[in-house]
Amino acid sequence: MDKGKQLKSGLFTLVALVLLLETTEQSDFCNEPEKCDKWTLTSQKTHADAVVTYEQLKHMLSTGSVQLFDVRETNEHKSGFISAAANIPLGEIDQALRLNPDQFREWYGVPKPRTEDTDFVLYCQRGFRSLTALKTAWALGYTRARHYAGGYNEWIQREAQ
Repeated sequence: MDKGKQLKSGLFTLVALVLLLETTEQSDFCNEPEKCDKWTLTSQKTHADAVVTYEQLKHMLSTGSVQLFDVRETNEHKSGFISAAANIPLGEIDQALRLNPDQFREWYGVPKPRTEDTDFVLYCQRGFRSLTALKTAWALGYTRARHYAGGYNEWIQREAQ
C-alpha cells in the first residue's frame, strides 16, 4: 500500500476514535460499581479496541472470521453492501439482540452472535449509526462487539482502487 493510502486509512481510524471519545459523556463513567448498570461498566473499556479498520475487515472476510451486520435501512442495504453482511436496521438492533438464537436465525437468516464473540462487527454508511448500534450491543452484554467506522463509503472507495 502506498503512503497516501496508509495516511488516509490512519486518518479514518483517528476520526473514528475521536468520534467514539466525543460521544462518551462524563456521565457514562461510574466510580461506584455497585451503582453502575451494564452500559456504564462497559463504557470503561478501551474504545480503540472497538474499531475495526478496512485492512482488519478485509482480513476477517478473507478468513471467514467475521459476523458482519449492516445497520443501514433495508433499502440502503439492497442498493449495495459488503459481502457476507446480514442486514439489521438500526431501529431493530435492540430487539434483534434480545431474540433467542432460533428466532434470530429465522428473522435474519444467520446465527445470532454470542455475547462473548470477538468477531461481531457492525457497519453503516459512514460510521455514525454503527456506533449507536455498538453502544446498544454493549449495553446488552455484547462487550466484545466492534464496528467498522469507515462504513460502506470507505469500503466502496477502497475497493475501487
